[in-house]
Amino acid sequence: MAPASTSPPAKAQVTTAPAKSPLVGGLADLDAAVSLRLHALFLPVPRLLLKALEVAGDGRIWLPVPISLLLISTTTSSKVSPLLVGLVAGLVLDILFVGAAKLIVRRPRPAYNATDMYVAVAADHWSFPSGHSSRAFLVAAFLAAGGFPREALFLWAASTSASRVLLGRHYVLDVVAGACLGVFEAWLSSLLLRAMCARISFLIANQTMWETSW
Repeated sequence: MAPASTSPPAKAQVTTAPAKSPLVGGLADLDAAVSLRLHALFLPVPRLLLKALEVAGDGRIWLPVPISLLLISTTTSSKVSPLLVGLVAGLVLDILFVGAAKLIVRRPRPAYNATDMYVAVAADHWSFPSGHSSRAFLVAAFLAAGGFPREALFLWAASTSASRVLLGRHYVLDVVAGACLGVFEAWLSSLLLRAMCARISFLIANQTMWETSW
């Protein structure tokens, strides 16, 4: 009887995570440590206040409301507010940019983030950048360029961004990146608005204030 043939055991496949740059890893660790320290330091701040700021910067409010106002204005007037057109354009850009960045970077949210956070889409599971921060600074920068009170707008945007760290939703670098992205989006949406004003007749009469704002 021939001896049973034995085959060499299959090698186990070991999946290793891609190596992280020491600089990036060190910066992320420092960011996490500072963020945790701030979160712990400001625990006495009423959570209800922080949650109110969270709701005030929520995309479920800021996207539907301007769109609704824009649709209403098209049915009640022959002129369309360039403010609403530019704001809606910026908010759409914000969704695209933030969603793409979150899916590319895939930074997990802080481990101490409470479970009372609303997650609208899969990208919301990721932390970088902060969508609340980008949205708040987009709205603040865009409305400030349109003549609204600059100090009040940026105070609201900064408070909303800070609340993300204090609630444990984000790290500090998440909100800083979000704020920078929001200002960039406001500038980009103003460029798009100027281009639309130059080509669409019902926007031409209202474009003057945007010529000198940026």
